[in-house]
This record gives sequence, C-alpha cells and structure tokens, in this order.
Amino acid sequence: MTVFHRLRAMVLALIVPIALVACSTGRGGPVPYEVKNFGRPDAPVAAAPDVEYRIGALDDLSVTVFRVPDLSGELHVDATGKITMPLIGELTAVGKTSGELASEIKQKLGAKYINNPEVQVAVKSATSSRITVDGSVSQPGIYPIAGPTTLIQAVAMAKGVTDDANPRRVVIFRQINGQRQAAAFDLKAIRRGEMPDTPVFGDDIVVIDGSSSKSTFRNIIQTVPLLALFRPF
Repeated sequence: MTVFHRLRAMVLALIVPIALVACSTGRGGPVPYEVKNFGRPDAPVAAAPDVEYRIGALDDLSVTVFRVPDLSGELHVDATGKITMPLIGELTAVGKTSGELASEIKQKLGAKYINNPEVQVAVKSATSSRITVDGSVSQPGIYPIAGPTTLIQAVAMAKGVTDDANPRRVVIFRQINGQRQAAAFDLKAIRRGEMPDTPVFGDDIVVIDGSSSKSTFRNIIQTVPLLALFRPF
C-alpha cells in the first residue's frame, strides 16, 4: 500500500462522522462551518517519495527510454503544462502521474517508431506546493498548486464532483500550530456568492462528502475513536 493510499484511508476515517451524522444532501456533521480563525497552515513538510504526485506546470522531469539515449533526458514542463519530445512532439504532462505520462509516451513511441519501448518518467524537481483532493470527486489525487488557489479551483483540479457527491459538505483538513484542524464549507453557497471562496494552501487535504463512500466509512468506524477526531484532533 502506497503512502497515498494509506493517507487516503486515514482521511476517509477522519470524515466518518460527516457521513454518519448528517443527511447525504445538506450541511451537517461535527465539523464547524464558517470558521473565522481557520488560519494559515504550519510550514509544509516534504511529501514521501512514493506519493501519487501529479505533475505541475514548471516541474522538471527526467525521461528515460531504455536503450535509446537520444530520446532520453531532462524535460521542462512549460507554463501551459506541456513538454516536447523528439519524434512525438508536444504532450500534455500537467495533472498526470509519472506512470501515466510514461504509459502515454510508450504508447506513442510504440505506435510508429520503436517496438515495445521501455519508458520511465521521474519528477526531478517540483516547483509547486501540493494539496490532496479526495472523497466524491472524479479524479482524487495529490495536485500541485503554483500560486493562490481557492476551494473551487481545487475541486476543479480533481475534475469536479461525482453524481453522488454532497457539495454542501466539503471539509478542509489543515495542520495549524502543530494540531490537525478541520473546517466545513458549502460549495453551493460559494458558487452563489453567499460565502467567500476560501483559499487552500500547500499540504491541505480537501474532502468532498458523498454516498459512494458510506460502506468504507462503516468498515473504518469500528476502529476509529470518534471523540478524538475534530476541532482539533
């Protein structure tokens, strides 16, 4: 199990009360809404090397095509999220994991130029902070943020909410003064302009509630001390 999957299991455990205490379409749960002092997080901690990191704009990559040194080397992701490779040309790298980009390069080289190529992609340097977006979104994962980013933008990075999501119950987990803290937000109210679109910061964990995770919540709740979870936990 990778660090990402262990982190995801932990986050799902932390939001058990959100799914169990409240109905599936409205606000509720023990995490407070409209928190006034939900401040900036502590200094970020470097992510573990096996986290499922998604490539960001301005990252530097190392691409290796085994036994073909002319196609191997370092590539820079430009501001539009693209790289340029010999033979292939432009490829979109931003938002993909190293494995996903390697698979795409392998497919394109194998289709015309090289028989069964072996391709490896590694992130040599990441210029962005990272946030985790999980729960009822189309593409959960760890995403780079290169500047000021809001909750709406964070959800958009994960390709939006799923059909069974409850956008009125979104939780941001954040490390503040050495303690994990949480605050809830209502995406519908934000979109209507009734609440401000709150900023997110590096190392934040954004979780969107939804019915698809209920069975997972029920399995985890048996081992989670509920009274130890929130404000702060």
